[in-house]
Amino acid sequence: MTSVVAATAEAEAGHPARPNRYGCMFPGLAPLVTDSRLLARAGGHGGICDAAPVPGPGGDDAAESAGWPFFGQLIAHDITADRSSLTSGLHRGALRNARAPKLDLEMLYSDGPVGSPFLYEIGDPAKFLLGRPAGCDVPRNQQGVALIGDPRNDSHLFALSLHVAMLRAHNHIVDLLRDDGATDVFDQARHLLAWHYQWIVVHDFLPRLVGLPLVEEVLATGGRWFAPPPGQAGIPVEFSHAAFRYGHSQIRHTYRLFRGGPELPLFPDLVGFRPVPAGRRLDLALIFDLPGHPPAQRAKRIDGRLPASLIELPEQITGTVDAHRSLAVHDLLRGESTGLPSGESVARHLGVTPLTADEHSWPHGTPLWIYILNEAQRHGGGDRLGPVGGRIVAEVLIGLLRADPASYLSSEPDWRPTLPAAAPAFGLADLLTLGRHHDG
Repeated sequence: MTSVVAATAEAEAGHPARPNRYGCMFPGLAPLVTDSRLLARAGGHGGICDAAPVPGPGGDDAAESAGWPFFGQLIAHDITADRSSLTSGLHRGALRNARAPKLDLEMLYSDGPVGSPFLYEIGDPAKFLLGRPAGCDVPRNQQGVALIGDPRNDSHLFALSLHVAMLRAHNHIVDLLRDDGATDVFDQARHLLAWHYQWIVVHDFLPRLVGLPLVEEVLATGGRWFAPPPGQAGIPVEFSHAAFRYGHSQIRHTYRLFRGGPELPLFPDLVGFRPVPAGRRLDLALIFDLPGHPPAQRAKRIDGRLPASLIELPEQITGTVDAHRSLAVHDLLRGESTGLPSGESVARHLGVTPLTADEHSWPHGTPLWIYILNEAQRHGGGDRLGPVGGRIVAEVLIGLLRADPASYLSSEPDWRPTLPAAAPAFGLADLLTLGRHHDG
């Protein structure tokens, strides 16, 4: 099978490493030069990125629920989505340069009912076609290949389950609009879902990840290092190849999919690219705190280390020709190949006191990805990003929304959610609950 690690690297970095759609947030900083063998040792078995389970219940649990890093993964897929993914699968290549990065859910909609009819109901093309059983999967062809707006969202059960939940939410919004007497509801439903999703990114996801004060600052004063003009946004490699890979350190060692069920690692047990197996249906209330349910499993604390399932990825993910099975090695080598600066140099550039050296000090500076994870552990207790990682993530995501003339933040910044909410502040839990019992 095609390597998803390689395909995702191509999708996020392109060939050459910095095509027009990618750039630098700090172009004046010198690249960190590090021995690739040192990076491979650090990210491999027994290296500093190899996490052992912490004994005892909740030994390395973070404050936030286990689903949030997977929602972050969908955001990453969304801003790098491209309609060409539907016709060329995982082999997108240079065609991806045609689309500016946006948080607009193109990973769901692709070319809509006319251009991508296989994603929609024949008898009711305003609605997505859902798979079986009971809308817990996407439709698949006779070989089990997903009919999906972005094949990357089929790489594991959690991404797929969130993707399906968004499809179900769209279908429920269609019903709500029709109940209100609306016609031609597809575009209205897409608009509503996209704006509510953008609201969640700004007002639910980001405050949990970087802290509310930083979000409020960037909203009030704009980005200091990332403020692209409308329609001209790119993705800084400091974001795509370092800061927004924080979630790899939040993956738990094992997960329960339903109450009373067994504990399973992400890989290989929950790998995707196949129909959802019997006994592998995910109850979203086990990874998100949903109204009326007990607290969900927590994410792993951000600490610079990855669980065994990511240090030894299965062949379905890496492919047969990949020399490295560790996601940590891929993250470190990708940062080197794109010439990222050290974490210390970025901190000084931002006016932040760099982290002091510890027993895992790097001889010429810390790779930015590792630095951001260490910073989260020291300054955020493993629950949120520190001043370098938080600044990069907040400015880029809010900057991408401001650069999109169709986003709520750009076109109607005083807009507020209109869909039903269990609490005064609409959040992801409300969106997941919206389509939870909807069969499409």
